[in-house]
Amino acid sequence: MNAHHAEIVVVEPGVADREYWREMWRKRELLWFLVWRDTLVRYKQTAVGVAWVLIRPIFTLLIFTLVFGKIAQLPSVHAPYPLLVLSGLLPWLFFASAVSDISNGVIANAALVGKVYFPRMIIPLAGLCVGLVDYFVSCSLLVVAALAFGSGLGWKLLLLPALTLWVAALALGVGLIGAALNVRYRDFRHLIPFVLQLGVYISPVGYSASLVPERWRLVYSLNPLVGIIDGFRWATLGLESENLFLPGLVASMALTALLLVVGVVLFRRVERRFVDFL
Repeated sequence: MNAHHAEIVVVEPGVADREYWREMWRKRELLWFLVWRDTLVRYKQTAVGVAWVLIRPIFTLLIFTLVFGKIAQLPSVHAPYPLLVLSGLLPWLFFASAVSDISNGVIANAALVGKVYFPRMIIPLAGLCVGLVDYFVSCSLLVVAALAFGSGLGWKLLLLPALTLWVAALALGVGLIGAALNVRYRDFRHLIPFVLQLGVYISPVGYSASLVPERWRLVYSLNPLVGIIDGFRWATLGLESENLFLPGLVASMALTALLLVVGVVLFRRVERRFVDFL
């Protein structure tokens, strides 16, 4: 190799930490490659392919409508019940799918982690981006359903990017915590799906959060998804501002920020020993 073109790397204490985020930007092509690879692999050799992105929410919507809307006859709060469920189901499915992919991403890419160096945070971000691809496709269902039920799609839809960023931040924070613990303690790979399965019932997906007694609303809002789903319904169903529980929204935002910070710190701390644990 020509000496004039050789790259000289100087290793100094603390440099790796300071350069970590710049290194992620320099390795962004790896991020897009992982997103492309995982998106293709997810639907490879399936009979209906990417249609699973739409089939899953449709069948879940039908089950929730039958059980909670027809049998339990829960009120829909000034909106058709299928729209109420769908507006809560889409952010929930994105959150659950992203948390699952992020939590298992490091272990699934153990061979890559053990062979070459790159900022490991790229793997969780790739899992999040794959979930975003599915989420954007499934959002078309909400538009079709809103038009079918004659629900007005107004200016509040402009807030959907901010709400999407909100649920993405929450999924990334929870997923990073799960990924760090999953590498260190393999029990979490069995615990995370169980918790996610319960989460759909303790989050207001099949019902409105307004059904929770007023004295328990703030406690209930300690589940950050409560504020996120309320925000989605306010933006997509044309509900009035009084339908929003503002203390719950603030609590959900604060907890999302806290979980994201804790997730990044914990992941970065455990990242140094990934190779040892894998």
